Amino acid sequence: MAPLFALRGAADLGVGDVQALHELVAWCAEIGLGVLQILPINETSSDHSPYNLLSSIAIEPSTIATTSDLLYDLTPEDFRSITAKFDLPRLRAGDVLYTEVKRLKLELLAAAFKHLSCPTRIQAFENFRKEHSEWLQPYALFRSLMHLNGQSEFFQNWPSEQRCYSSAQVWAEQLTNEKKHHLTELQNFYSYVQWVAFSQWQEVKRYAEARGVALMGDIPIGISRFSSDTWVLPHLFDLTHSCGAPPEKDFYTDSFTKNWGQNWGFPLYKWEEMLKDNYRWWRGRLHILRSIFHLLRIDHVLGFYRMYTFPWYPSDDGRFADLSKEEACSLARSLPRFMDRDDSTEENRSKNRARGEKLLRIFLEETGPYRLVAEDLGTVPPYVGPSLRLLKIPGIMIPFWKKGRHGELIRNYPRLSLATYTTHDHPSLKTLWKQWMTHSEDPACAQTAIVQMRQLLKFAGHPSISVPQQFTEQIHRALLEGLFLCNSWLVVPTITDLLGLEHRFNAPGTQAESNWRSRLQAPIALWVIENKNLISFLQNLVKTTCRQILYD
Repeated sequence: MAPLFALRGAADLGVGDVQALHELVAWCAEIGLGVLQILPINETSSDHSPYNLLSSIAIEPSTIATTSDLLYDLTPEDFRSITAKFDLPRLRAGDVLYTEVKRLKLELLAAAFKHLSCPTRIQAFENFRKEHSEWLQPYALFRSLMHLNGQSEFFQNWPSEQRCYSSAQVWAEQLTNEKKHHLTELQNFYSYVQWVAFSQWQEVKRYAEARGVALMGDIPIGISRFSSDTWVLPHLFDLTHSCGAPPEKDFYTDSFTKNWGQNWGFPLYKWEEMLKDNYRWWRGRLHILRSIFHLLRIDHVLGFYRMYTFPWYPSDDGRFADLSKEEACSLARSLPRFMDRDDSTEENRSKNRARGEKLLRIFLEETGPYRLVAEDLGTVPPYVGPSLRLLKIPGIMIPFWKKGRHGELIRNYPRLSLATYTTHDHPSLKTLWKQWMTHSEDPACAQTAIVQMRQLLKFAGHPSISVPQQFTEQIHRALLEGLFLCNSWLVVPTITDLLGLEHRFNAPGTQAESNWRSRLQAPIALWVIENKNLISFLQNLVKTTCRQILYD
C-alpha cells in the first residue's frame, strides 16, 4: 500500500502522479508483488485529504502526468515556459506543497487544452463526454463556478443564483453571449481534464495487467459537505449531521477525540432517498471505479451498518472539546450517537446487520465477487465479522488488534482476509519499535514495551530474537516474513513497513498541516540501487511463502 502523493517519480513535479505509479507497478512486478493498493484518487477539497472528496467520481487533477511526452496536447515549449515560472527544486524537495503544485498542473493542462486539435483526439474527447454526461456535465459546471469564485468550493458563499445546480443552470442561460462563451470554455476545459485523467488511469490499469499486478483502489465512506454531489443532488444527503467515529484509544490525538471521537465532517446519506432509484448514485460510482481498479477497499465499512454522527461540524469541535455531556447538551440539539440506531439491543443489532448486508449486496452486484475488501477496523459490532463472511467479503487483520484469550497475537486468520501491520492512519512498524525502545528505558513502562516486542516477534515466528534491541535488519525481515506466512488470502504491507521507513501519512482526528503531505525521500528509480539486499530478500520471500502470483 502506497499513497500516490508520497511517491517520487523520474519526472517529478512535486507530487506523485500516474507516471510515478507506472514506475511503482514495474518495481512491484520485478519483486513479484501482485497487489498494489493506493488511497482514493478522487478530486479533493481544499484540505487536500484524499477522503474529503470534491466529487464522488472526478479524478484529482494532480494525479495526471503533465510532461509533454505523456500529456499529448502539450508542446515541449509550453512545458518549459510554464515550469520555468515555478521553483521546481523547492516543489520537489520536501513534502507536497499542494497549492503551488495544483496551480502548476492546471496551467500545464490549460496549455494542452488550447492545442487540442487532432481530429482523432477530439472525437475521443467527445465520446468520453457523451459516455460520462450524467455526472460530468453538472460537475463541469460546478468546477467552472469554483473557478469563477476564486477556486473556492464553499458554495454557500457564492452568489445566491449559483448556490444550487437548478438555479445555476437558469443563471447560465441568462448570461450575455460573451460571458456564456467564457463559461462554456471553462466547462469544456474541466471536462477535458477529466478525460485526460481517466485516459491515463485506464492506461495504468492496462499496464498493471500486462505486468501481472492488480490495482486496489479505495471507496471513501464520505463526501465533502461542499462537493459537486451535494450541490447537484442535495436530497440524497443529510446535511444537518456529520459522520465520524466514536472514541478509540489508538487515536487519542487530543482532548476532543478522547472525549467525543473523530468528527470527519461528511454529511450522512439518506438511504431511503437513494432506494427510490435503486441506489443509482452508488451504482454509477462503483461502475466507474471498476473501470480503473481490479480490487476496491471499502472505507469504514462499519458505517454502512450504522454511522456514528455528530450534530455539529468540525468547525465547532473546539467548543465541545472539554465539556461534559451535560454541558454539551446545553449547546447542541443532541449528543454524538449512532444513526439510524445504536447496537444496544438485539433488535437494533439485527436491523443494523440487515441494512449493512443490503447495501453491500449492491456493491457486490456492481463489482462481482472477490473484488471488495472491507476496512472493518475500529469499534466493531459482533455481527460485522459473520456478516462479511456470509457475503464473502474479506476484512482486514492487524496483528496488534487480533488477540487470543491470554492477550497473545493470533496468526490463524480467516483465509478470506487481508493482513497488514499498519495502515496510512498508523505509525510505521519502525516508528512503533523506536517508541517501544524509548519506553524500555523507563522502568515504569519497560515491561509493557518488552512484552509488545516479544508478542510481535512470537507472532512472526521468531521468539528467540532477544529484546529490547533496536529495529535491526534482522528484526525487520523477521516481521515481514511472519506477515507473509499468515493465513490471509492477501497480505498488503504499507510501503513504509516494506522498506523499513518511519513516515506517517495521516494522524486521524487532527487537522495537522503535515497530514497527507509526507513524501518518501528517494525516487522509485533509486529503490533498486539503495535496497539491493532488501529487494533480493523480498523476491525470495514471495516465492518461499507461496505469495507469488503465477500467471499463464
